[in-house]
Formats: sequence, C-alpha cells, structure tokens
Amino acid sequence: MKAQLLYQVVSLHDVSTPLQLVDVPDPHAGPGEIRIRVAACGVCHTELDEIEGRTPPPKLPVIPGHEVVGYVDEIGDGVTTHQVGNRVGVGWIHSSSGDEHENISSQFRATGRDVNGGYAEYLTARAEYAYPIPDCFSDAEAAPLLCAGAIGYRAIRLTSIEDGQTLGLTGFGGSAHLVLQMVRHRFPQTKVFVFARDPDQQAFAMQLGAEWAGHTTDRAPVALDAIIDTTPAWQPVVEALANLAPGGRLVINAIRKEDSDKEYLLQLSYHEHLWLEREIKTVANITHDDIRTFLPLAAEIPLRSTITTYRLEEANRALLELKHGKVKGAKVLVMES
Repeated sequence: MKAQLLYQVVSLHDVSTPLQLVDVPDPHAGPGEIRIRVAACGVCHTELDEIEGRTPPPKLPVIPGHEVVGYVDEIGDGVTTHQVGNRVGVGWIHSSSGDEHENISSQFRATGRDVNGGYAEYLTARAEYAYPIPDCFSDAEAAPLLCAGAIGYRAIRLTSIEDGQTLGLTGFGGSAHLVLQMVRHRFPQTKVFVFARDPDQQAFAMQLGAEWAGHTTDRAPVALDAIIDTTPAWQPVVEALANLAPGGRLVINAIRKEDSDKEYLLQLSYHEHLWLEREIKTVANITHDDIRTFLPLAAEIPLRSTITTYRLEEANRALLELKHGKVKGAKVLVMES
C-alpha cells in the first residue's frame, strides 16, 4: 500500500517535506482488530507536534494521522461488533485502560504516533475504538469530527458552561469552528465571542453565528464566563485571562505552546489575570466515550465541517499550510477510490 512515513523528527522551518510517500506491506487485522480501507484522514495540529518533536513518536518510522474514516475490509479473531463493508471512524485514542480516566492513563496509546495511522491506504484498529459514522456526513466531512470535533466536545464539557453564560473562543480553526456550532445548538442563550488574528477567520466566525469577533489582543465587550483556547501560542493565554469574568475558567485545548513567544508569560499580572478565583484547566487527550457520545450529537445538529481536501500525495503541502496559518476550517486527505 501507499503511505506517508515520518522517518525523523524535524523542524518545519527547515524542512518542507517531512513525510515520504512510500510503498509498504499491507497490514492485517490481528485478534480483536479490524482492518480499514481508508477513505479520508484529517490533517491535525497534533501531526505538527509529532513531526517537530513536542509529542514525538516512541519509534520511527511511523505513519501519522488520527482523524480516519474508512470501510472495514478485514476482521480479526474475536471481533463481533463490526462487519466487512461497515463505515467506521478512528480517532486519536488507539487504545487505553477503557475506564473513565483512560485519557490520562499510562496505558494510553495514540493512533498515528504510538501505532501507524491514517496517512495511508489501510490501517488496523482495535475494534472497540472504531465507531460507526452517521450517514449524514460524507467521508471527508466526517474526518475532522474524530478529533477536532470530539476534543472540542470535551473542551466544552470542561468549561462547565451553562446556557445563558458567555463563552470565548481563542483561535478559530478546525476545532473552534465546530465548537461554535455545538454551543449554538446545545446552549441557545449563550453568546460566543471569538478572538483570532486573521480578519478572514474573524469574518468566518461571524458567518457561523458568533456574537462578536476581534483580534487576539482585543477586549470583548463583556467579561466572559469561560474561554476555550486552541492556539499554539502563549500570548492568547495571557489575553484570555484578562477577558475572564471573576470565577471564570480558561480551558486550554492544545498540546503545546511555542517557545518563541513565551516572553508573554512574563507579562502575567496577578491582579489583572489571575485574581478573583479565575481557573485554568487543560484538555488531555480524549476517551472512547467522548467520540461515541459526540458523533450522534454531531449528526443531530448537524455539524458542518468547512474543509479543504488534498490527495495523499499532497500531505506535506497540507501540513505546511497548517503550520503557517493558512487555515479555514479543517484540512483533509482523501484517498483515490
């Protein structure tokens, strides 16, 4: 099969082709596994973190990709929950302890990092961590739901937001544009305020129903009860804290923050940013229950992913565009049928 492989950790400031398209042997489903013929795979910021060493794969080479949609074409021994031909999705969680706290368990293994992922024509997955995809989504539309959507769902839960309270979104890419739609559906009285550097992203947020959109450094017209940050930078964290109401909560939904702007941490003022019992909470990974619960909700709304598609051969271009901020919605690799 054809696959994009990461052979070494590199800086995307220095290298424009971190992945190599190669032919590798087809994988086969072992006991408790299914093999999936990949139809689409989302391109996520987490791939940038793997490539640049912020969450490095424990073993190289590895096939990245963890927003996978495809069709079951081989079933391993002991699997009774899937049939050949079923359409399923696979997310960041490949396997773990299976309990409520499996996202922070030492047994957590990630698709596309600890095991081969979906930047390929086939992948294998644990049967219990593969999920039916609602019929209302195309393969490409469904792919971002497996991470950007599901982790956004978890981030909303962690805000403890109640209907009628105010919510901020810092950064407006693959996850935040889905979060906005979810909040408008689940909390119709809640007003959403978006902070983004790019005027096009601000306009996009307004099109999707934001109450207000401004620059990362702007102050919202009202103090916010909660803010979800999806950026890779420190500056939005500092600015978000200043936008929080007393007792407000900042939920950071990101694996890393760039060192290049860590000087903003030196600007933290206890009185302006931390006083009045403001909280900071981080999102760590995702559970199988998050995805299983989220997908039917996504169909009920229904969520609409704004996507740009690329061929498997164009994976490096998609990654570089993501790295350099050329984002509207989500990026998805689509396989030739």
